[in-house]
Amino acid sequence: MKVLKIVAEGITTSFRYPHFMQGVQPTFEMPPPATIYGHICSALGEWVAPEGVQFAYHFTYLARFDDVEHTHVLVPAGGKLPGSRIPKALEGQVNPFKRAILFRPRLILYLNRPEWEPYFRSPRYAVVLGRSQDLFAYTQVGVVRLETSERAYFEHTLAPYRMALQTGRGYVVLMPRFLDYHHGRAPTFARYVVLHRRVYSDELIRFEGMEKETFWIDPTSPQEKGAHLGLFFHTFVGEYDDRPLVAGVAG
Repeated sequence: MKVLKIVAEGITTSFRYPHFMQGVQPTFEMPPPATIYGHICSALGEWVAPEGVQFAYHFTYLARFDDVEHTHVLVPAGGKLPGSRIPKALEGQVNPFKRAILFRPRLILYLNRPEWEPYFRSPRYAVVLGRSQDLFAYTQVGVVRLETSERAYFEHTLAPYRMALQTGRGYVVLMPRFLDYHHGRAPTFARYVVLHRRVYSDELIRFEGMEKETFWIDPTSPQEKGAHLGLFFHTFVGEYDDRPLVAGVAG
């Protein structure tokens, strides 16, 4: 399969948990699918149809730290500004909070759209990942041909939720999968497995009745113990089974 491979690097990024409003802003350790979709649309310069678009990625960062930011919560006010006769329209206070930041992030993004290469070589809008101030730069853009193999290693990536029972390396996270901008940014959430530590395909737990799998691998990735980097492709919309899993039982 021919795919578009993009390497992007930046100084900082942060992927905000959507349900935290004040006090602290933790970050996902991997870019949510909805973030990847916005990133793609920014490069192309339009809201592309999400149907049929698939992506996989390898994401790393050098360090993680907390930054202190603040917001001004304002309310309508009356009277005059102190020491003047100028009417006062608003008043409020500073609310400091901690924001988790990922330092020196690096993204290797694979898209099943090799024809989009010209857009990523000349993106329509400023290249960012995360917040609007998290500037990125594309350091490599090209088309590669993936291969299939029974042996692969997976690391620093987002795996499908079904992998939760097949490996003890990683943790389950609920992420925004897609924001529907045509319907008031209505969000769709889904469960995934965050894999930081390397796991080889032959280390995955196999249950009775499971067929032997083959995986997409990037033959241009570093080879480790005879295996190349394996890729899990995800979608933004359509079917995706993330029903709760308990000891192999879904539902």
